[in-house]
Amino acid sequence: MTRATRWLRRNLVVLAGLGTLAYLLLPNLVVTVFSFNKPNGRFNYAWQRFSTDAWTDPCGVAGLCGSLSLSLEIAAWSTLGATVLGTAVAFALARHRFRGRASASTLVFLPMAMPEVVMAASLATLFLNMGVSFGFWTILIAHITFCLSFVITAVKARVASMDPRLEQAAQDLYATPLQTFRRVTLPIAAPGIAAGALLSFALSFDDFVITNFNAGSTVTFPMYVWGAAQRGTPVQINVIGTAMFAVAVLCVLVGRLTTGRRRRRS
Repeated sequence: MTRATRWLRRNLVVLAGLGTLAYLLLPNLVVTVFSFNKPNGRFNYAWQRFSTDAWTDPCGVAGLCGSLSLSLEIAAWSTLGATVLGTAVAFALARHRFRGRASASTLVFLPMAMPEVVMAASLATLFLNMGVSFGFWTILIAHITFCLSFVITAVKARVASMDPRLEQAAQDLYATPLQTFRRVTLPIAAPGIAAGALLSFALSFDDFVITNFNAGSTVTFPMYVWGAAQRGTPVQINVIGTAMFAVAVLCVLVGRLTTGRRRRRS
C-alpha cells in the first residue's frame, strides 16, 4: 500500500465531509459573487463587471424591501406563536399521560411527513369555507400551523432527555413549582426551545408553497423572488440573499462560541 493510499484512507471521511460542505455552499457562493455584478438588462445571469451599486441601494427595486419586511414580520410572529404553543404541547406530551396521548404524538408528525401542497390546499379550502379573506392573517395562521410540529419535535426531544432528579432536588430544597420550572426546567429545556424557534423562523421566512395558496394579493419575499424570476431578476435579490446568509452564519458562530465558553467555565 502506497503512502498516498494510506493517507487517502485516513482522511476519506474528512474529504467526503468537505466535499459535501462545498457542494451545499456553492449556490451561496454564486449568489454572493453575483451580488457584486453590474446590472445588465432584465436577467443578471452573466457576469459583467464588479460593482457595489446594488449594495449601496438594496431597496432600489420597487416592492422588494416591502415584501422583505412583510416576510420578516410574519416569520417573527409565527415563530412566537409556534414556539409558545409548541413548547406547551411538548411538555404535555413528554410529562403527562392522558387518553389519546399516543394518537396526538403520531398526529404531530403528519405536517412534517405530508407534502406541503397538500397542507396548503387543505388550509386554503378551510379559509374559503369559513369565508375568511386571504392576506396577512391567513398566512400567519398557516405558518404557525406547519411550524408547530417542528417546534414540538425539537422541544419534546429535549424534555424527554431531562433528568427528573434535578427537579426533585429543587423541590427537596423547598422550591415552589413555579421556581422549579423557572430555575431548573426552563434553562435545561432552553436549547430545544431555541432550536425549535430558529427552525420555525427559517421555515416561515423561506416558505413559498403554503404562502402562495393562502396569500391572496399579499406578496412575501419568496413570492416576490418567484415573480421576479418570470420578468427579470434584479441584483438586489442576490444582495438580500447574501445578507441573510451572513446573518445565519453569524448566529451559528455566536452560538458555538457561547456554548464553548460555557463548557470551559463548567
